[in-house]
Amino acid sequence: MIPERVQLLVIGAGPAGLTAALESQKTGQSTAVVEKDPTYVGGISRTVQYHGYRFDIGGHRFFSKSDEVTRWWKERLPDDFISVKRMSRIFYRRKFFDYPLKPWNALSGLGLFTSIACVCSYGWARLFPIKPERSFQDWVTNRFGKRLFSIFFKTYTEKVWGIPTNELSADWAAQRIKGLSLSSAIVNAFKGKQKKKGSAVIKTLIDTFQYPRLGPGQMWEKAASDFVGQGGSLEMGARATKILHRDGRVVGVEIRWADGTVRTVEAEHYIVSMPLRETVLAFDPPLPEAAREAAKRLSYRDFLTVALVVEGENPFPDNWIYIHDPSVKLGRIQNFKNWSDALIGRPGTTCLGLEYFCFEGDGLWNSPDDELIELGKRELAQLGLARAEQVKDGSVVRIEKAYPVYDPGYLERVDTIRRVLESAARNLQVVGRNGMHKYNNQDHSMMTALLAAKNLHGGRFNLWNVNSDAEYHEEAKESPDRSGRLMPDRLSR
Repeated sequence: MIPERVQLLVIGAGPAGLTAALESQKTGQSTAVVEKDPTYVGGISRTVQYHGYRFDIGGHRFFSKSDEVTRWWKERLPDDFISVKRMSRIFYRRKFFDYPLKPWNALSGLGLFTSIACVCSYGWARLFPIKPERSFQDWVTNRFGKRLFSIFFKTYTEKVWGIPTNELSADWAAQRIKGLSLSSAIVNAFKGKQKKKGSAVIKTLIDTFQYPRLGPGQMWEKAASDFVGQGGSLEMGARATKILHRDGRVVGVEIRWADGTVRTVEAEHYIVSMPLRETVLAFDPPLPEAAREAAKRLSYRDFLTVALVVEGENPFPDNWIYIHDPSVKLGRIQNFKNWSDALIGRPGTTCLGLEYFCFEGDGLWNSPDDELIELGKRELAQLGLARAEQVKDGSVVRIEKAYPVYDPGYLERVDTIRRVLESAARNLQVVGRNGMHKYNNQDHSMMTALLAAKNLHGGRFNLWNVNSDAEYHEEAKESPDRSGRLMPDRLSR
């Protein structure tokens, strides 16, 4: 049972929480971690186990530009990383297209008449561009034409965010698809990638990437084991329900277990990775109304994974496939056999992870597991990727608050919360993706935790300055990385 008082209390056993806990142990601090999930550590970087199969939630390549994070990974699992060949494609009308898009591959796969229509549409967009470029749809249409936009950008983007593309910010498109247009892609196809004099090409594991043999959860299962083995206290199925504070400091956290047990744990310092909205609303007495209202207006996108055991020949060689077919709800498919054979419980089978993007509480989220498994089987067959009778088993995992949404005004809301926390809770630090309502990758979340641990011993690091990638690098970049990875903004009317 967790002690009544420790030097550091960490809320959440995801990458940020466990990293902070292990780092604090190095200095001899008594540390406890509470995690609301009764079974799994790792947050969205967990690896779920089902009937001998292990499957990833969302797909996690292990790559970081931070040497400190890379060393941390390698020290934890020195002999368990494997090199995985990277392959991902777009699936549209029963055909595969390279991802990232390559013009000749895209146009040849679409057929003669559709290709001609795409080229004509592109020419029209160049002659009569949409001005001003307000939306994601405007920005992409001006650079690819309306026809290619509809085929390769519209459907998947709307599946992921649940927002029409004509209501998403053009700024997000400019960041995510920086420097890309049909004409530049064609020119680059002929010229090849030109390295500017004096510039450094960032290696982003285009052809291969590192991956724990038993999935990303292996990293966090090992981290949790190390933490407990070194004297730390880890409580699973324990939810932080109240954050008690007075005179500008947190004085305790009320913890509630699934059996109804409630206890208050006191600490000198607190590191919190649970969703920022929940953190703010848990304060007792309540924080100022401005902070509470800002927290209530923070929003999230959720998703669920339907994992299907498929018997027979491996249906495709990709790690994951983006589904651009508007006739199905399915957004993306992972093939876990192509990540690591060790994830597969029985020879002659594979496990496919079908990802559906949704909002917590909507019809898809609330559907019974058996209906979701049938939906997955039906849509796999409809797409021609596997026959329904090949599916021998299935499991469903729901992931709430997978993506913090950057809607209009979110920066102002987060800033309001930051300023209030700085005065009301000087011994509390928020870390990680949901803890900071910041679209961090796994390594960025870990870096906020590493710096938070250093702050406990005299460091003066501003965790909010930890940079997230301006764009998710799928190809080598010659330009320097920029801070502030964007998420789509809904346009104000």
